[in-house]
Amino acid sequence: MKKVIASLLLVFNMFAYAQQNTLTVGLCAAYPPFESRDEKSGQIVGFDIDLAQEIGKILNKKVIIKDAEWQALLGGLKNGHYDVIISAMSAQEAGVGNVNISDTYYLLNDVVVVKKSNNTIHSEKDLKGKKVGVQLGSGSEQVVDKLEGLGEVARYNYNPEAFLDLKQERIDAVVVGYAYALTQKNFKEEYKIVGTIAPSELVVVMKKGEDKLTQQINEALKTLKSNGTYDALVEKWLAVK
Repeated sequence: MKKVIASLLLVFNMFAYAQQNTLTVGLCAAYPPFESRDEKSGQIVGFDIDLAQEIGKILNKKVIIKDAEWQALLGGLKNGHYDVIISAMSAQEAGVGNVNISDTYYLLNDVVVVKKSNNTIHSEKDLKGKKVGVQLGSGSEQVVDKLEGLGEVARYNYNPEAFLDLKQERIDAVVVGYAYALTQKNFKEEYKIVGTIAPSELVVVMKKGEDKLTQQINEALKTLKSNGTYDALVEKWLAVK
């Protein structure tokens, strides 16, 4: 009996040790260039993936990536499915006050996108009376909900659905993050950006009360920004080329 108990304690201690030396990251791999699945390899790639790996190096932790539905991310964090969310999530989307958040790691502008042939919408002011598409639960949705005089807001589970309706002229415009907009196939040939809206502050999100981890993440971000690694990641994934 003592041997059984000793064996169980050994397994428990090994599990606890492994948990201490990993950083499990929750994200939704449907938002290039921050995170998406490579069409050829099927691997999740993007700015947030590389950022998470670099943070893991500084914290001396193995990074484990868990893909989830966008709407389920915060619930998964609360239930302990991962330690942090790094998924182009803004402080507003995370729900400041209900979670711990890191310092801002990127400022992402929301933009108004229309078809290239559109000659009636030149800025966000021209969206009055128009049908505007946006992704459910996103920071862009919060931006759209603050706009006055819109004709209708079409809400989609994911941005590609909104762009499909824009292409088919079932909606007049899409409000979406600038970096994401530029990843659309044949963007320059089919679409154009006609307005920029106030930027969202992207943050790493942790459970409420995880103050030590929050401090560690902030220190890691400072190190990456000071040693040039952060700028290299921005150039690789987010620079307009």
